[in-house]
Amino acid sequence: MISKREKSLGNCFVSQPKVRRISDVLLASALVGLLSGCASRPTNVLLPVADTSPSASKVEMLVATTRSRSSNPAQMYTGERGLAPAFAEITVSIPPPSVRKVGEVAWPKKLPSNPATDFAVVQAQELTLQTAKGWLSASVRKSPDHSVLVFIHGFNNRFEDAVYRFAQIAKDTGTQSVPILVTWPSRGSALAYGYDRESTNYTRNALELLFQYLARDPQIKEVSILAHSMGNWLALEGLRQMAIRNGGLPAKFKNVMLAAPDVDVDVFRTQIADMGKQHPQFTLFVSQDDRALKVSRRVWGDIPRLGSIDPEQAPYKEELANNNITVIDLTKIKSGDRLHHGKFASSPQIVQLIGARMAGGQTLTDNRIGLGDTIIHATTGAAA
Repeated sequence: MISKREKSLGNCFVSQPKVRRISDVLLASALVGLLSGCASRPTNVLLPVADTSPSASKVEMLVATTRSRSSNPAQMYTGERGLAPAFAEITVSIPPPSVRKVGEVAWPKKLPSNPATDFAVVQAQELTLQTAKGWLSASVRKSPDHSVLVFIHGFNNRFEDAVYRFAQIAKDTGTQSVPILVTWPSRGSALAYGYDRESTNYTRNALELLFQYLARDPQIKEVSILAHSMGNWLALEGLRQMAIRNGGLPAKFKNVMLAAPDVDVDVFRTQIADMGKQHPQFTLFVSQDDRALKVSRRVWGDIPRLGSIDPEQAPYKEELANNNITVIDLTKIKSGDRLHHGKFASSPQIVQLIGARMAGGQTLTDNRIGLGDTIIHATTGAAA
């Protein structure tokens, strides 16, 4: 027979998944409420179409993913977890400025996509590890500064969401760095917050292996990283693991841009400490009106999320300065994002700022961008 004590202990273990499920439900309910009314659009848009628009621009990217392959070529990869990292090259056609605003992803209203008016895939091919290395090597040789830009997306992103958003960022920033998309198994659902978070942990080792390869490749002279939302957790954990294993981070890792990070501020302190003093130049994009992070804070025990702090308040002001972390406060920036969670990519001012500073090799600062009162001045620590 089972004793009362054993039953009590059993209930303790059973209660943890229940708490997780309750948290997921609360978060999902809040996010679904915030997202209600959003227009629907076609899915499975990645089947290549003919390149019929001479005025369209092209973004070629390397994809590294821990997602499971899909049997549907128009989807390519699912939201489930793959047994091993997979690779692909994708070319996205982007319509001209006459039909698309900077910061906007022109999703097709119907299929097949029309390159004259829509984002459209014109080439997509899965790669082996060796052919992926070859693609990267050839692309880096063509880059003026032999640099790469790694993008790590956030929560609630299907594979196609990540591909098109990164294509938009690469185009609108005007970066000449080789685009590398790191996409992890997100189910693309507000109901899958817990699954998505665990999927970032599932991907940590694979991301570190990518970072280690970029660090060793003598052709690559500079690495920049841009992460959004939950993707910041993955980026920071990958960098932390690499720093612990190697005794520090390589000098070629120049810029790490943390956009609306869904990261516990207390945990962030430990991650930065583990990276050591010689870490990359960090730029933190925050917005105190970020509605998604307000919901996330409720789920995570009411601990502030890094992406919604007030950088002028203690203890953040001093800590950020001590760690040479630049802060761009986007609270007063207007965007079409109802959650105020994607301003870094959807605001023309900000996405172009990112590109200009990356191209110029300058530290991102909000008091040097010439946007008047549209951006709140925040504490910055000058990079060494």
